[in-house]
Amino acid sequence: MLRNKFIILFVILFIFSCNTKKSKKTANINVGGKMSIQIICAAFKEGETIPVKYTCDGENVSPALNWSGAPEGTKSFALICDDPDAPGRTWIHWVVYNIPATMTSLPEAVPMKKTVLNNIIQGTTSFRKIGYGGPCPPRGPAHRYFFKIYALDTELNLKAGASENELLKAMEGHILAKGQLMGRYSR
Repeated sequence: MLRNKFIILFVILFIFSCNTKKSKKTANINVGGKMSIQIICAAFKEGETIPVKYTCDGENVSPALNWSGAPEGTKSFALICDDPDAPGRTWIHWVVYNIPATMTSLPEAVPMKKTVLNNIIQGTTSFRKIGYGGPCPPRGPAHRYFFKIYALDTELNLKAGASENELLKAMEGHILAKGQLMGRYSR
């Protein structure tokens, strides 16, 4: 019995290691049963420092984001930006949903309004505001900021101003693929 469990674990680890050795140029990598979307930003690369312009120390505008690799059947996208290193809890910096499936990018400086561009809806952040709120950590080590994109098989029936938790609940059972980009910032 124990031997069978080790064999199963070995097979799972082998399959996982094969998937992680794929080329970084591949946009669709299987992650936890969901296809992965590649999300990029011209202003910073994965793991790099987010320029001051996109923080509370600068213009506090959203960076331009581009994504690719959405699967067939995608009806809309949602985006969440959060800081899991914030003191006490994960700090939510941006909540966006009902991004049309035909879009593969968001421009720089998305207005801080409930509805923007092609009827894209924005939610409420931990700053208790609608729209993007840039990195603004306390002095100390760099925080990580995750821009997470979700491909959904539906448009969501959520009013403007929804919280991250409301968005996550509404997305349950509708996520076809996801991807993330992480940037860092410290003061």
